[in-house]
Amino acid sequence: MAGKPKLHYFNGRGRMEAIRWLLAAAGVEFEEIFIKTPGDLDKLRNEGSLMFQQVPMVEIDGMKLVQTRAILNYIATKYNLYGKDMKERALIDMYAEGVADLGEMIMHLPLCPPDQKDAKTTQIKESITNRYLPAFEKVLKGHGQDYLVGNKLSKADIHLVELLYYVEELDPTLLANFPLLKALKTRVSNLPAVKKFLQPGSQRKPPMDEKNLEEAKKIFRMQ
Repeated sequence: MAGKPKLHYFNGRGRMEAIRWLLAAAGVEFEEIFIKTPGDLDKLRNEGSLMFQQVPMVEIDGMKLVQTRAILNYIATKYNLYGKDMKERALIDMYAEGVADLGEMIMHLPLCPPDQKDAKTTQIKESITNRYLPAFEKVLKGHGQDYLVGNKLSKADIHLVELLYYVEELDPTLLANFPLLKALKTRVSNLPAVKKFLQPGSQRKPPMDEKNLEEAKKIFRMQ
């Protein structure tokens, strides 16, 4: 029997958090091996564990997978969260890419110079309310179903709900005019595996604070 997936990353959200969410939603237990120093990262590189010299890296089914989207797609396929045919997978990919685009903006906000942060935050909020959330609300309204694709839970729903939590952290009022997205968030959050992941003490990571940011900069030599 294969062991639990092992996730190699620092103790923060970053590019691993979507992987944590997807595994948790699939009901898969996983281990985390935290990178705490630049030396820990060098060790992984030097032993040949990181194909492109970067993390996230996930050990699963005898493989050492890198590249976030490749990891997510493998997990989604393995646990039947990737649609029933090519057309559904194309839609799931399209929606997931939109989520990733907005997620990147939010993820990089803490790295923004202080004098630019207010303007950047305003720009992101406008993208959220005028561009991204209306598109997803329209999808749900268009087919009237509980989930984005095929009336069945997929990685697109999980990624989107994760993102909606980040949107609410940025500004709790941003979801006010999107009732179908609020309903999707509630629906997915109440799934037993997701509900467990949302409880205190789970492997879900908190928002990045100054301490966390400095730790990441040190590990990844961003200073």
